[in-house]
Amino acid sequence: MAGFAHLHVHSEFSLLDGFCRISDLLDQTAALGMDSIALTDHGAMYAAADFYLAAKEKKIRPIIGCEVYVAPRSRTDRDAALDRRAYHLTLLARDFTGYRNLVRLVSRAWLEGFYYKPRVDRELLQEHAGGLMCLSGCPSGELSRALADDDRPRADAIARWHADTFGPDNYYIELQRPGLPDQDMLVNKLSDLANGLGLPTVASNDVHYLTPEDKDAHDILLCIQTGSLVADTNRMRMDGEWH
Repeated sequence: MAGFAHLHVHSEFSLLDGFCRISDLLDQTAALGMDSIALTDHGAMYAAADFYLAAKEKKIRPIIGCEVYVAPRSRTDRDAALDRRAYHLTLLARDFTGYRNLVRLVSRAWLEGFYYKPRVDRELLQEHAGGLMCLSGCPSGELSRALADDDRPRADAIARWHADTFGPDNYYIELQRPGLPDQDMLVNKLSDLANGLGLPTVASNDVHYLTPEDKDAHDILLCIQTGSLVADTNRMRMDGEWH
């Protein structure tokens, strides 16, 4: 798989969500012939140093990132009806400036924006955009939610704002195909938007576990996170392939 790198990956430090141990993740990366991989844990960078050092030791290029939570309004707003469900956004450090800005963003999310989750907002993204590459995110991203609601004008405005903030060469429309019909429809909408606005696209897979055999164990992890039973019919699930 030379020429491809996973840019959206969750380790065990995406607590009760990621099922990839750093050492196993890097072993799998090497076994697949990949020379680079990103780490984008949810809202935190607990694993960044260990990931960087272990990857360097294995001659794999580490890309440090984070899947940040973005407040629907301001990071200081805390109305349960309006602000509880934050958007997801994938950020990757291009250089040391980007790494420093990512650290600042994540730190301020915890110190200033915590409400159920550590949240940034557009003000912080504009302030700390330097040196960062931005991917539009998973189905829980602001762009994907607008397209899922068939609100193309809003989606165009969201994409333009991010391209203006990070620079048109540093904002990518993220395409994921985990094998779900709804997701395939979303990919078509995202591709159409990218073509219409002249924005680049990037393929990712929102990795939460390493192999198909890990899917059941990851499902149990989600049950622990949500306080559910495996037998519950209306609980959170991640159908499809997320490895």
